[in-house]
Amino acid sequence: MNRLAPGATAPDFALVDQDDQAVALSDLRGKPAILFFYPEAMTPGCTTEACDFRDSLAPLQAAGYEVLGISRDLPEKLREFRERDHLNFDLLSDPERQAHEAYGVWGEKQRNGETVIGVIRSTFVVDEDGRIVQALYDVTPEGHVAGLKQLLGVG
Repeated sequence: MNRLAPGATAPDFALVDQDDQAVALSDLRGKPAILFFYPEAMTPGCTTEACDFRDSLAPLQAAGYEVLGISRDLPEKLREFRERDHLNFDLLSDPERQAHEAYGVWGEKQRNGETVIGVIRSTFVVDEDGRIVQALYDVTPEGHVAGLKQLLGVG
């Protein structure tokens, strides 16, 4: 598994969102972005994390950030997740793990004391030039967004 580090070029991707609309990272050039990879829509930890991003979206956007959630879920499930929890940002579908592999978030992780293969919950901050500013692997849903805002100096 290849992990990204600050200063690296953020791997481009072309995925579809919850409404089957194409989204490419390169479309966001000129604007910083926060990409958060999560294991599965509508599970407890993923709901906590997504709702924290929802509740923090205004200050993140005021600081210029575009927020995108990425999972292996299909668009229909992402649409349901977005509607159910009133999420106010796009969710991208990566069932083939293209972006997951490129960002090094698919691999071994610990769950309930055993090693499993799956999505490593991670967040990346990408600057307006498409470079990684922060690469945060194996984050915990609770308190993650608050810590990220502090790291970015966002109120």
